Amino acid sequence: MALHLVPRGLQYVVAVAEHGSIQAASRNIDIAASAIDRQVKLIEERLGVPLFDRVPSGMALTPVGEAIVLLARRWQSDENRIWSDVKQMQGLDVGHFRLVAMDSLMNGVVPDFLGRIYDKYPRVRIDVDVATPDDAVDALSDGRSDIALVFNLRSRRDIHVAWSTSLPLHCVCAPEHPLAMERAVSLKQVTTHAIVIQSKVLAIRRMLEAQYSWIFSEDLPPVATNSLQLLKQLVVAGHHVALTSVLDVAPELLAGELVAIPVKGQKIVPQTISVAHSAQRVLPRVASMLAQDLATDVQALLREIEAVTVRA
Repeated sequence: MALHLVPRGLQYVVAVAEHGSIQAASRNIDIAASAIDRQVKLIEERLGVPLFDRVPSGMALTPVGEAIVLLARRWQSDENRIWSDVKQMQGLDVGHFRLVAMDSLMNGVVPDFLGRIYDKYPRVRIDVDVATPDDAVDALSDGRSDIALVFNLRSRRDIHVAWSTSLPLHCVCAPEHPLAMERAVSLKQVTTHAIVIQSKVLAIRRMLEAQYSWIFSEDLPPVATNSLQLLKQLVVAGHHVALTSVLDVAPELLAGELVAIPVKGQKIVPQTISVAHSAQRVLPRVASMLAQDLATDVQALLREIEAVTVRA
């Protein structure tokens, strides 16, 4: 696509912000450093304020510079949307779709979704980024992403939730683990076994710590990690159990490598999974269709998991 609706000067400001210096931006976008420097200074002169602080390590955005970069990214998003809409008016299923999702969804929901979308819309380009729930929402707000597939989305006026469902808390363990035959377990039962728990950067850890801080007392030291792969390897090996949602371990549940047991109790708070987009911008038609497809795929996967985890 080459509409170039975003002014050249703004494109250069974004490049300098992303790469940290004019020289680095020049190398990455293949534009002469002198041309980039000239455009940046021209904008600064017209505004009467600097866009960057010149520091020994490079160039850092000022508050005004951050506002300019945000504006440029929104214009870029609008440019992509216009291009997609024009092509769709011509009857072509083409466009550019940007998805942001949690790392734990990259080995189950997201790859399956991308495979089906390629078969359905082979001319749609999809960018996929990994982010924390908080960063995913920020990506929607500042126009860096069209759709977010996000856990435990907090209510915000600038974010529209297109679809959401609850994810009850489960204890996951290997099929040969002593808890594997239980139809339901309490947190007390779970904590009598070796636990591998998520680190504090992850939403589920913060939720567990807020609701059940006694799990993290000195008498019950869990293994803590921000690596879902390590968590799953320890649980599959049979040495540990974990508290999580079934979506985090979907491939292992469907393959019979893990068992998921519902955690019961009066104050057990479920997580949520949501498909969301910015409430401040209208989604391109293709992005709206893909958001619906994504929600449908997540629901189908949850039904498939339920079929293999429900005990008689």
